[in-house]
Formats: sequence, C-alpha cells, structure tokens
Amino acid sequence: MGYNLRQFEAEGKFSRALTLDALDRAIPLDAIKTALQAERAGEQRERKLNMVVTVFVVLAMNLYTHLSLRHVMRKLAQGLRFVWPKPTYALPKASALTYRRYQLGVRPLAALFHQVCRPLATPATPGAFLFGLRLMAIDSTVEDLPDTPENVAVFGRYPSARGPSAFPQVRAVYLAECGTHAIIDAGFWPGHTSERVGGFRILRSVTPEMLVMWDRGFHDYDMFAAVLQRGGQVLSRLPAHVKPKRVVPLPDGSTLAYIYPSDPVRRKRGDHLVVRVVDYTLTDPALPGSGEPHRIITTLLAPAVAPALELVCAYHERWEIEILIDETDTHQRLAGRPLRSRKPLGVMQELFALVITHYALRFLMHEAAVQSGRDPDRLSFVHALRVVQEAIPEFQMIAPDQWPQLYCRLLHDIADGLLPKRRHRSHPRVVRRKMSKFHLKRPEHYGWPRPTRPFCEAVAFI
Repeated sequence: MGYNLRQFEAEGKFSRALTLDALDRAIPLDAIKTALQAERAGEQRERKLNMVVTVFVVLAMNLYTHLSLRHVMRKLAQGLRFVWPKPTYALPKASALTYRRYQLGVRPLAALFHQVCRPLATPATPGAFLFGLRLMAIDSTVEDLPDTPENVAVFGRYPSARGPSAFPQVRAVYLAECGTHAIIDAGFWPGHTSERVGGFRILRSVTPEMLVMWDRGFHDYDMFAAVLQRGGQVLSRLPAHVKPKRVVPLPDGSTLAYIYPSDPVRRKRGDHLVVRVVDYTLTDPALPGSGEPHRIITTLLAPAVAPALELVCAYHERWEIEILIDETDTHQRLAGRPLRSRKPLGVMQELFALVITHYALRFLMHEAAVQSGRDPDRLSFVHALRVVQEAIPEFQMIAPDQWPQLYCRLLHDIADGLLPKRRHRSHPRVVRRKMSKFHLKRPEHYGWPRPTRPFCEAVAFI
C-alpha cells in the first residue's frame, strides 16, 4: 500500500502546519513548547514565523550546515509547500529569520537540551555497560567562530607560541554515552578555558550507575571526589607528573594507592582518596606508545569485580567520544569552516542546537539498531544524516495516520547504513597541514581600510 498525501484547509496557518515530524520521537513538540514556556519565550500574537518554527529553523541549521539560513528555511518547508493549498506561499526572508533567531535567544535551546538529552542505552545494548556500569566519557574540543569584534571580545583568541589563533574560539566539553554516542551534557566556554573547568561542571549529570572515563588532561583530585560523591566510578589515565602513594599490591598486578589534592593545606589536613593503579605497556610495535609505560587509575578497588586487563581494555572505549567529536565536527558541522553565528548569543544558540540535533540523530540510530538487532556503533552516522535530511519533507507530505509506517521505514533505511567491522588500526598523531608561506595575520591587519574609489579609477599607466 502506498502513501496518501496530507490534506490542509485553505484558510489554515502555514506556521502551525510546519513541523519537524521526522525528529519528533527524539525532540517532541511538547518538549519544545515546554522549554519556550519555561523561559518565557512565547508570544501573545502568532506571527508568520512563530517561536516554535524558529526553534525548528535553528535545529535545521545543524542538519543543513552547508546552506545559508534562507535556504535552510526552504529545505525545512519543502514538503509542506508541496501540498499546501497555496503553492506560491512566500517564506520568511533571511533578515526575518535572523531577527527571530536572536529574539529567541539561548535559554530555550539550553532548556530543551537538558530536557530531552538523556542516556539511551539499555543493558542489552552491545558495548554500553561494563561491570554493571554505564560507560561514559568526558572530552573537549575547540570550535572556530566567525572573526567578528563581538566574538573576539567574549570568546577571545587561543594563545600559542606562534601567536593568537586565526579565529576566536569556543571550548566545548561533552559528557557522552560510549555505547550510543549520545551527548547527555555539554558546556561551552571561551577557547582559553581549561578543559578541567568544563569537565568539573558537567559532572552534575553523573549518576550512580555510571563509569566515567577521561584522559590524563582532565586529571584532578576534585573531579574524582565529585564523581564518588554522586555515586559514580572513574577510570582514567594518569599524567606523568602525578605520583600516587602506593599502599598494597593486589593479585592481578594492580596496586591500591592514595591520591591527594594539590592544595598543600588540604594535603596537610589529611584529605586523600583510595584508588587502584594499573601499570602496563604494549607489546605490538605498530601501536602508539609501544614499549612505553602507561598508567590508568580507577575507583573500582576490587580485582574480582574489575580485573586489571579488563580495565585496560575498557579504557580504550573512551575513544568513542573522539569518534563522536568527529561526527559533530567533520560530518555534521563540516569542519574547516567556522560556525555561522557572528554574535556570541547566536554562537551559544547554535552550539546547543548542534548537540540537540546530534542527539536526535543518535536517538534514531539507536532505535534503528534495536529494531534491526544491530550494534549502534556499526551504523553509519553520515548515512543516517542523509536519510533524515531526505525524510523531513516526506513526513510533511504524508498523511499523519501513516506516520508510524513511514517511521518504521525511516529506521529500516538508517539500519541499511551498516559499517564493516572495525579494523585493528592506529594512526600517528600528526597533521596534514604545512606552514603557510603568507605572513601571520596581526592586529594591524584587522579593519583594513576600504578603497576610496572604484578599481578602474585607480589605474595609472606607467
């Protein structure tokens, strides 16, 4: 049986009919309205571009990141315009979209993120749990922003030995579920902010059934204490300069040890935590760090519950968050170009919309994996993104009573993007870019004077 086209009354309002039904299971319309109401971002008089539609546009900006804002609106309304009684209905212009974006602000998107982004995995999800704990990871990335005075004033340029960064930058810190790549908490700060500052802040979302992993750049006594206080557990690498006080060797080769806060007053007071240290090396010459000593540290103290070898192998699941960052940067946001927002308010709004839409895609991928009996890690994120982009107008054109049927087809199409099993591989930590032959951009090059006359009038023959 085929699909029936959706029918509308001639006097209906286009703004009420425009929906994002392909993502409604992940981002319910009621959740959007609740977030708008909670942040008092509603409106007394419904306009051609109401606040709900404005939220849809901001979310769609991160599904069609290669398009201008006006063409994002065209893509978002493509299916509805096909079946609308007035085929020449005029969409809002770019100026109206920009105005309403900034009128909407950041708080409704932040509220929506905290409302809808929750862990997805169940104990049946492959690779999502270990030792009865949900595998979570924390990591950060830095995003380039448009080079405007407003963005520079708020976010700054990242300092380095070769001078400040070419663009103002924002630091994003994520807490994500390893088994599904779902981002469940995020924070955004100026680019020069330490990732540990952000990491400590997002520990607010840690729950007792979580095993939280981070790399050695996040090592901090207070982060360990904060996770334990919330009932969670930690598994991380140790920086070379940290020397735990070893206390008791254990049968599996690990060691019970004490770690202390960096504050001398607290150390003198006797503040400490009992942890377990595992020392190991790698014997395969093709692996980075082969033959070098490595140390991981955990709050799981019983070898019978968490054997040393399983801990070492489990720590490498932390790399799932690196793949997640590649999804948002390289494939969803199209890294190599800055974000599109020229003002700090728009930057924050765009970043929250980015993580919400990433979560929605991963929500659909998880449901597709459950329906097909596959591991979510085996489904292609790029394929899912393309399928969802194509499905948005289809849901708008099809009669609502056939949406369940169309949703099952959507999940089936996403599950068709099956990746091959992961290969055993490693890569050196190098970059492809070479030094530019051009001089570095300096403060005197900003605000370069404009020509005083047309080019043709400036030509003089010699």
